[in-house]
Formats: sequence, structure tokens, C-alpha cells
Amino acid sequence: MKHALEVYLKKNMIFHSDRHWLHPLFELEQFLNSNTGINPSELLVKDKIIGKAAALLMIYLGIGRVEGELMSELGKDALEKAGVDYAFDKLVDRIICATEGILKDEFDPRKAHELLSERAGRAL
Repeated sequence: MKHALEVYLKKNMIFHSDRHWLHPLFELEQFLNSNTGINPSELLVKDKIIGKAAALLMIYLGIGRVEGELMSELGKDALEKAGVDYAFDKLVDRIICATEGILKDEFDPRKAHELLSERAGRAL
């Protein structure tokens, strides 16, 4: 991967971001909102690090397939529970990030989106 986050429709990269934390996923949300002809379930999202927060945001966005270079057990569990197809290069017990702990027991993507949007300083 050349970028922190890459999004593919078929084999074409249609979006990418090099920002940190969850900001690339919020940028993807804006991109999808302004490109309503794109069906998120047809997309492949490649992310360098997928913890539970990123997994719940991808579920919220309706992403069809997720690939991560590094994925946490909590992220994997959330994707499995939601029925999202996923793959990873390396699985770790936990991502060292405050949001991983905050969302440990949360499985509702809408609630996670609200909480994370607030933490990111984004208006809903």
C-alpha cells in the first residue's frame, strides 16, 4: 500500500488518504456522501491499521470487503459479527489506542459513529 487508506471499486483505486487516526474514514464518508452512485458494498477498503473503531466505522459505511496490514482481535470480531468479508496480514490482541478501549463493548455502528464523530470534533 502506498497510502494509509485506499479504496477500490473493482481494481480501480477511487479514493485514498494519508491522514492519521480515523480521519481517512471520515474523509471516505464525505466522499461517499458526495458520490451517491457508488455502492459501498461493492468497495474494497485497504487500511494499514484496523482496530475496533475503524471496523465499526467501515460497518457503518456499508463497506463490502476490508483488508488490513494490522488488525486487532476486537476489529476482527466486529467485522465477523457484521458479516463483512475481511483479510489481514497480521492479527494482534489489541491496538494501543484510546478508542479501542472506549469501544471494547460496543457493537452498534451508529453509536460508535456518533461517539467517534464527537471525539474527532465533527458535527453530526
